[in-house]
Order: sequence, then structure tokens, then C-alpha cells
Amino acid sequence: MWCYMILRGELLVNIFSNIPSEIPHEIFEDILITDKLRIERVISKGQTSPDIGWYDQTDNEWVIVLSGYGVIEYSNGVQVTLKQGDYLHIKAHEKHRVIATSVDEATVWLAIFY
Repeated sequence: MWCYMILRGELLVNIFSNIPSEIPHEIFEDILITDKLRIERVISKGQTSPDIGWYDQTDNEWVIVLSGYGVIEYSNGVQVTLKQGDYLHIKAHEKHRVIATSVDEATVWLAIFY
């Protein structure tokens, strides 16, 4: 449940609200969905991509790490470490997976799919 307030008729929400202290499973929360855009908050703490294989998404993805860190691996073996403030553009059908996230603090990702 998001913590929010109404300010000048606008819904004001903090991206860091309601982050649980224990995160046994990665948390995926849609923030905004339109016909052509989806914005998602992801919270990780030591989790990696499922063992079922690579993400092969039909949409482009722009992702930024807001806290913690994450390591993305592409199917060609290239690995990219994202720390607080780092962002990455992942093209549609560019196979990738998350191979590490911070275990000491929550990694908060903001992903925009378009």
C-alpha cells in the first residue's frame, strides 16, 4: 500500500514509501499504466532473475537504480553494474537477466517500459 497525500489536487507519493524491512521475494509494483507506457517500481534484496532463463521483453525498457545496486547480464556475457543513480536502456528482445542485487539494503529500481 502506497503512502500518499493530496497536494493542490495532485496525488503525491514517495517512491521510497512502504519498503518492507524483510524482502523474501522481489516486489514488482506498477505505478502508472497507459496504452503505450508502463512505469514499475521493483524492490530487491539479494534476489536475482528466476532460473527459468532470460528476460526477452516485447517492450523497450529504461531502468534506473534509486538505491542499492544491481548487476545486469546480457546473453552475450556482458555484465553491467548499476549503482544509485545509474540508468540503462534495454532494447526490446535484448535478452538479459539480473545476476546480483544488494543484500545489505533494498535495491529500488524504477523501470519504464515503452
